[in-house]
Amino acid sequence: MKGRQNIALAFAIAACLSMLATLAVAQGPPPEPFSVQNIKDRVYWTRGGAGGNTGFIVGQDGVIVLDSKMTPDAAKTVLAAIAKFSPYPITDIILSHSDADHVNGLSGFPAGIRIIAQENCKREMEASKGTAMAAPQDYLPSQTFDKELDLTLDGVRVQLRHWVPAHTSGDLVMILPDEGIVFGGDLVDLTQFAYVHPLKGGSTEGWIASMKGILAIDADTFVSGHGDLQTKETLKARLAAVEARREKIKEMVAAGTSLDEIKKTAGPEEPPYGPYNSPGFTEVVYQELTKKG
Repeated sequence: MKGRQNIALAFAIAACLSMLATLAVAQGPPPEPFSVQNIKDRVYWTRGGAGGNTGFIVGQDGVIVLDSKMTPDAAKTVLAAIAKFSPYPITDIILSHSDADHVNGLSGFPAGIRIIAQENCKREMEASKGTAMAAPQDYLPSQTFDKELDLTLDGVRVQLRHWVPAHTSGDLVMILPDEGIVFGGDLVDLTQFAYVHPLKGGSTEGWIASMKGILAIDADTFVSGHGDLQTKETLKARLAAVEARREKIKEMVAAGTSLDEIKKTAGPEEPPYGPYNSPGFTEVVYQELTKKG
């Protein structure tokens, strides 16, 4: 019960910030053109358009989709693209996490599709009701799990993994073990350090633990929530940078250094994001290390 109340409170705070955040997004650069790229065999990923990257896998008699983009119209663009590669219906949608740019396109998909997510992702989507970026409440996940879920969907082996709260409280990665491909969502997107939403239960320590879990997977291609494909080497380098930066902040906090002074020791970081108003990595770490109680 307490966890649900905390999530609801976080979204209530987020709602108060959403008008300013929406304006900030509107003033940002336009999204890049939508495109579809083949990774291997029947595995594809899309980038561009409104929302994060998506993925789709053509199975024996159905299509599996990862994430739904930000708007119904953007989702319909994905559907039209899929139709060029497969005559089969979409049977399953897997959600990497609850952010609006990954789930708010769900209502552009046909009703009745099975939606799979980590259990905290569903709670966050439920708690978003009434906010400016509310997830579509008639498209909530119909199947959830805690840590691990192994499935065979339309003849495709799929492994879903969640370690601890990281980018949000309900992240998952989708592993295709036979293809050596991992869809990592925003856990592996292109940011300077690690991108975490504290109001949604995210944690920089959790991000580090989750990235170590991702790096232990036997795979060579990692699909990010935003930006280009990643390799294990690029992810290892990013993990090393995150751990070094977090340790440096820890040392400076212990020495009594102020947040403003600590920020001066880092390059430009991610701006507040959307209705979640998440600060940059340095401030998130500082909040974690100085939190009372």
